[in-house]
Amino acid sequence: MSRNEIIEKTVNAISKLPDDKAEEIADFADFVLKKFDGANLQKGVEYIMSNSKTFEFLNEDEDIYSLDDLKEKY
Repeated sequence: MSRNEIIEKTVNAISKLPDDKAEEIADFADFVLKKFDGANLQKGVEYIMSNSKTFEFLNEDEDIYSLDDLKEKY
C-alpha cells in the first residue's frame, strides 16, 4: 500500500468517527510525530558528535597516570 493510499484510508476512517475519537487519533499522531522527530534529532546529534574534532586534542595528551598510581583497586 502506498503512502497516499494509507493517508486516504486513514482520513476516510477518521471522518466516520465522532469528534472526540478523531481528536484522540490526532493526539496520537502528534505523539508519534514528536517521538519520530526526537529520535531523528538524537541521531543527528550523535552523528555530529562522532564526526566532530572538538575533543581530538585529548588523543594527543600523554598518559600522566597509570594503574600503579592508584591507592585502591576495585
